[in-house]
Amino acid sequence: MYEEFYGFKEKPFSILPDPDFMYWSRGHSMAFAMLEYSILNQAGFTVITGEVGCGKTTLIQRLLDDLPDDIRVGVISQTNEQVDQLLQWVLLAFDQPYDAETFVAQFDQFQRFLRDCTENGERCALIIDEAQNLGATSLEQLRMLLNINTKNHQPLQLILVGQPELKSLLQHPGMKQFAQRVSSDFHLHRLSHRETTAYIDHRLALAGQSALLFSDPAIEAIYEASEGTPRLINILCDTALVYGFSTSTREISREIVDEVIKDKREFGIFGSSDHAMISTVTPIKSS
Repeated sequence: MYEEFYGFKEKPFSILPDPDFMYWSRGHSMAFAMLEYSILNQAGFTVITGEVGCGKTTLIQRLLDDLPDDIRVGVISQTNEQVDQLLQWVLLAFDQPYDAETFVAQFDQFQRFLRDCTENGERCALIIDEAQNLGATSLEQLRMLLNINTKNHQPLQLILVGQPELKSLLQHPGMKQFAQRVSSDFHLHRLSHRETTAYIDHRLALAGQSALLFSDPAIEAIYEASEGTPRLINILCDTALVYGFSTSTREISREIVDEVIKDKREFGIFGSSDHAMISTVTPIKSS
């Protein structure tokens, strides 16, 4: 819509997780280093947590792009507490038959799959996104999968990615045995004000525009409203560019961003939600 007007090759602020647009803040770099370390050193459990919209899924997508060919990867992106179906989802993630009727039969099926991979010189990594939705019993079943060893070889690695509730769940006294199996962990925080500025410039440059389209006061307003959450930054910047295009404005000012925030608060579908950070910010008009 506005790409040609602003000289973009593509939209710079899509909310879809795109590893090509990855911005390496200090936190994202450290989290990714933990993921790489866990893969290279065959760590058992790795846990990455962070607030909604902080870029966890984008990190996973980038990891998938960089994995060596000898690692078989299964990804589960939809989770729930239905314990009896967990192992079926695991088998499905690795493109294995999952129609066995009992848990024992499913477990045996997965065990044979891991042993076949080991004989073929392959390792397996299971990545579970939104893992905060799993219950304690499901997590215990995942721990059981790590007990499938072949001589001193760890054929399976587990990477759990989730919101802060996952961190709280693992800190519960009843999860002590599970928590002791976690080899690497990192909590991803929101971007700082400086990182928010760099993040916006980074995405603009990747989309083909080197000009500073957002004024400093506009970026200040975006940071205040988003609190440094990448997904919310994308939403605000994308909408601000639409508003700027509609009025043929070449530079995005704070007035435009304030208007975006005001309209989202008054007319957006989350306008009355206490959990929508954008909706709770009162725009500050620049003098």
